[in-house]
Amino acid sequence: MDKMLTLAIVGSGGAGVIVTGEMCLQAVAYSGGYGHLRKSFGPQIRGGESAAILTLSPSPLEDSGEQCQCLFVLDWKNFDRFQDEIKLVEKPLIVVDEKAGTCPASLEKYSSSMITVAFSQLARENGSEKVNTVFLGYIGYLLGLHAPPIIKAIEKRFSQKHAEFVALALANMESGYRHGESEAPGQYALQLKNHDTSPWILTGNQGLAYGALKAGIRFVAAYPITPASDLLEWIAGHIEPLGGHLVQAEDELSAINMAIGGSYGGVPSMTATSGPGLSLMSEALGLAVSSEIPVVVMNVMRGGPSTGIPTKSEQSDFNLAVYGMHGDAPHVVIAPHSIGDTVVTGGWAVALAEALQTVVIVLSDQRTGQSIEVLPPPQEWQDKAQRLVRDSAGGEDYYRYYDTSSGISAMALPGDPGGIYTAEGLEHNQRGTPSPRNADHLQQLKKRQRKLLQFDFGEMAMELHEADHTTRGAVEVTDSLLICWGSVTAATRQAARQLASQGHSSRILCLRLLSPLPKMQIERHLNTAEIAFVVEQNHQGQVFHYIRSLIESPTPLVSIARPGPVSISSAEIVSSVMNAANMGKENADAC
Repeated sequence: MDKMLTLAIVGSGGAGVIVTGEMCLQAVAYSGGYGHLRKSFGPQIRGGESAAILTLSPSPLEDSGEQCQCLFVLDWKNFDRFQDEIKLVEKPLIVVDEKAGTCPASLEKYSSSMITVAFSQLARENGSEKVNTVFLGYIGYLLGLHAPPIIKAIEKRFSQKHAEFVALALANMESGYRHGESEAPGQYALQLKNHDTSPWILTGNQGLAYGALKAGIRFVAAYPITPASDLLEWIAGHIEPLGGHLVQAEDELSAINMAIGGSYGGVPSMTATSGPGLSLMSEALGLAVSSEIPVVVMNVMRGGPSTGIPTKSEQSDFNLAVYGMHGDAPHVVIAPHSIGDTVVTGGWAVALAEALQTVVIVLSDQRTGQSIEVLPPPQEWQDKAQRLVRDSAGGEDYYRYYDTSSGISAMALPGDPGGIYTAEGLEHNQRGTPSPRNADHLQQLKKRQRKLLQFDFGEMAMELHEADHTTRGAVEVTDSLLICWGSVTAATRQAARQLASQGHSSRILCLRLLSPLPKMQIERHLNTAEIAFVVEQNHQGQVFHYIRSLIESPTPLVSIARPGPVSISSAEIVSSVMNAANMGKENADAC
């Protein structure tokens, strides 16, 4: 098995911690490796705490790298605010700058593992106050990287800076690299090899944006909000060459209404936000559902409620996304299960919105959205999104909301001869004329629901991962079924491998389609397990209660739920599963 290493770089906000982590990941990619960078920072506008947590490997990552073997400390300021997010192995390597300050009492037990290095002095000898690039050189040598890939990463990162700035950064890196040659321990070197294929370096926000553009999004209405802002920033730099446009609105209400208006005009449209913005958009989203106008909302979840913890990750907007609209407003909610999966899920969201003429909400989160990964080329959505558009030669007798067997009716574009209809929030008849009649209301409610319930979502609805199973009679049965969604998938898959090593068989059902819930498929898998677990990163077990309310199964269903900001770990999942399994055995023995 290839060697995998997890390390953390910590310091104050503004000290260059995240930049250092990004350049380190880039250098590993240039050297033939793969990796994942998770960012952790405080909600302060300036300053505060900051950490870059990297998991690096010669091959594409399977595990999430939950414990750090190495910790690099630019300074100890505010470290106590997020040290519970950085789990250290029993005997870590801790490399500390001479000017880092006082080590927290909680880490004094690792004093024998600490190395203090005069990084600040090395920077001053070069005429610099920026110690982070000295750290980069030292870390690069420790990882067994050659200097040229590190130089390439620095030059790429600072390509917009003046020559003197770049030269100073390179001098600092060289000083750190040379110091590593004399002092850095050698057991942490990665055994890297050339990539089989050209890898991608991608954040989850970039993946969603790229997938949406590839599928045909050509109008985006934007209002910045953490942690969705960089999704909008990336689109802003890439949509114009495709003939599209991004407009910054004055608030979330304007953004969603602009997106609905763009889509009504025939242009595939979207916006992106986080929980507080999604709640403001709910009224307009009800309008889009009622008037059957396709629109995509990328919701990058953060800790809540209210302002919550904007820079931390949580899967707590599920109830809002599924239930948050007034009246009966059937719509689609989906979620990518990894950074690599964001590309195809972003494209699928656009395809679903256009085909079903409704709202599609994509639930990502801060961990997926703002983390960076070096990965093999991901799956992409292959087809441009298509909506059913009225034939402009179809005559004058046009029923926009005709009650078809599929629930999907042809949509006229503004200006089409004979295609005039009323599109507004009032209930209407088949022609589009506002109507208070019971029969019209019931007909349109059934129509809007039918198009979702009868639609074939196909294999994209979920993914089944086989960890281990046994055969009893003609049926393959597992001890446990692990149901998960979104960013907890990596820890769940890692837990399944750990369970298999303990002789406990399991399957993983990763849901990409959350609403409408694919009940029949889930129930079929539930019936082949002794017990099932729903893994999610929120306090109330929102998806657990959702599934239990919609599906009746004799298989016991157990919630494994915990809020952020500390990510749920594979060890927590394994412990919950084994405790439940042992309780079951004890109950059987008692009987």
